[in-house]
Amino acid sequence: MPREQRVAAIRAAIESALAPLSLEIEDESHRHAGHAGAADGRGHFRVDVVSDAFSGLGPIARHRAIYAALGELMLTDIHALSIRARTPSEAR
Repeated sequence: MPREQRVAAIRAAIESALAPLSLEIEDESHRHAGHAGAADGRGHFRVDVVSDAFSGLGPIARHRAIYAALGELMLTDIHALSIRARTPSEAR
């Protein structure tokens, strides 16, 4: 899947599942060219998600919610994912 489509698919999945107030996605794949994990064509991404859905959840549960939202993309398009997951009050 081309880069733009991957970013759009990640955005759609997170928006659908977590209704974020803010969502930033950065494709960092170019920083990992030649890395063994990049050999299969999947990408390296960074997401910064601000959502009320994280209220009452600890860091691990927040990450799990993002991984669950991404589902199959984690197997087909994403090799590595850096996550920053915050509630609106933490983002201020």
